[in-house]
Amino acid sequence: MDLPIELQQQLEYQRQLEAQRLNATSAVDVARHKMEALRMAKEIVMENHKVASAGTVIDVTDITAIAATLEAFVNN
Repeated sequence: MDLPIELQQQLEYQRQLEAQRLNATSAVDVARHKMEALRMAKEIVMENHKVASAGTVIDVTDITAIAATLEAFVNN
């Protein structure tokens, strides 16, 4: 038994809404995971800096490099 055209359109609309919601949720999750990797990397760099020799400078590339390493480790 076929559904009336209006019901088919409503179902398709609901499917599209659900797909968009899932895409948005996925994007938020990816951003959240990247932020968590950055937080962890910052903590690692700060701990390493505590035991480093005097005059050692922390650079943002130190943090982003560790964050990229963490993300690569988690994703593989």
